[in-house]
Amino acid sequence: MPTTQQLEKYAELAIHKGVNLQKDQILMLNAPVDGAEFARIVARKAYEAGAKDVHINWADDVMQRLYFEHASQDVLETVPQWKVDQYDYFAENSAAVLSIRSTDPDNLNGIDSSRIAAASKASGEAMKNFRKYTMNDKITWSIVAIPNPEWAKKVFPNVSEEEAVSKLWEQIFTITRVDQEDPLKAWDEHNEALGKARDYLNKKQFKKLIYKSPGTDLEVELPDGHVWKGGASKSEQGTSFNANMPTEEVFTLPHKYGVNGTVSSTKPLSYGGNLIENFSLTFKEGKVVDFEAETGYETLEQLVNMDEGARRLGELAIVPHQSPISQSGVIFYNTLYDENASCHLALGKAYPSSIEGGAKMDDDQLDENGVNNSIVHVDFMMGSGELDIDGITPSGETEPVFRNGNWAFDFS
Repeated sequence: MPTTQQLEKYAELAIHKGVNLQKDQILMLNAPVDGAEFARIVARKAYEAGAKDVHINWADDVMQRLYFEHASQDVLETVPQWKVDQYDYFAENSAAVLSIRSTDPDNLNGIDSSRIAAASKASGEAMKNFRKYTMNDKITWSIVAIPNPEWAKKVFPNVSEEEAVSKLWEQIFTITRVDQEDPLKAWDEHNEALGKARDYLNKKQFKKLIYKSPGTDLEVELPDGHVWKGGASKSEQGTSFNANMPTEEVFTLPHKYGVNGTVSSTKPLSYGGNLIENFSLTFKEGKVVDFEAETGYETLEQLVNMDEGARRLGELAIVPHQSPISQSGVIFYNTLYDENASCHLALGKAYPSSIEGGAKMDDDQLDENGVNNSIVHVDFMMGSGELDIDGITPSGETEPVFRNGNWAFDFS
């Protein structure tokens, strides 16, 4: 089990490099009830950093399952206005938003997928305004994870529950650099390295990327003025923050009408409390026109039918196969970790800040520039040690970007 010192270092990392809390700033903290001990440490570190206030929203897997088992359909399809107002209030007051995730990947296994989809759609519609603050980097926000017994046993099924939790903590501390002597400095160095890859790709301004690996043959057009991002972001106020901890990716957005071919998943996708495994998507002119799944077909079907934009891509991210998470050899059944072990794509909404001037564009202008809009944004993993990526330059030349799952060029 983690020591108090380890938990405090992790909390400091989340406060100072995750949301990068500023003096007299409010922190909105989303946390699981089973993680109360860590949440209290985070709150203390926030106050020590000068937080004006710490507001907490508790979550619970057991209550979530009871909700989906018993709530009436009209309740599932409604988000109370007070909840929308609460999130909007904190966003409008420039609060930092830190989410501590700790969920059972199989928590909603057996629940009618249409009920989960109804609630997801309602939440997506209700939180549109709040999502503008996070997806346009108007505020600082971050996501970290802590173990729970169910998640740990899913990742390490062949050991005792106690040992599984211990092993998962160990993995988290290693991957987030908490085990290093100075985690804050280690993150500065990591962000600098990701920045070099990001800057290289921004200079290239490829017109198209071509992905090839077993089960994948995909061409992705990139819109004019696309912006590669990765490592630390900057808020509207100029505050540097890391939205995901861990992060190993550089990412941008595809042209919503310019995706053609087939892509196959390489890791399970945990979505809506269920797993979707061994699935493929076929695109024509940017839209999913066919899909298959060995497990979780109905869940995938609900996802791509959430709205028109859910059938189009909103993000493409490049992650070397030699990244620390990938090299651990562990499948985490948690998108925050698995997406940083593998190149991935995202169905749904694009980050407007991934195109020049996008944060100031309205929906019509974003669409004209090929930026996808949706109430969902769901990353799925499709990278492996067999993935090759070619970039097509503005002059029509082909250049290798990835070979055998790793960078084909040196940007150091």
